[in-house]
Amino acid sequence: MRSVQDILLQHEIPNKISKSYVHKRWSQECGEEAVLELRTLSYDRVEEIKELHQKETSVYIVLEGVVAPDFRSKELREKYGCETTVDLIKRLLLPGEIEDISREIEKLSGYRVVTLKEIKKK
Repeated sequence: MRSVQDILLQHEIPNKISKSYVHKRWSQECGEEAVLELRTLSYDRVEEIKELHQKETSVYIVLEGVVAPDFRSKELREKYGCETTVDLIKRLLLPGEIEDISREIEKLSGYRVVTLKEIKKK
């Protein structure tokens, strides 16, 4: 069995992952598939969000981790009458949806998942 270091030296391990998710409620309301594009967040970015936005961590994880739709879009904010990106997220998503999407971004980023498997001794 090769060492982990040898494996890592031989392969390029990506730390940026993206995934597509269908937003069920939006899809039902609009009559067509509404797909969100999510991406990983770095350890430093997650820690910064937790430190700066303690009361609204999930909202800011959604803001940073959702690539599409672009919640920073001035056009979307104007359409829904929102001053800020945070207001827009709270306007478009139900509280439970914010939590669910935040959890999916955290999973993509390596949180809330089992990353190690114990080797059974024979």
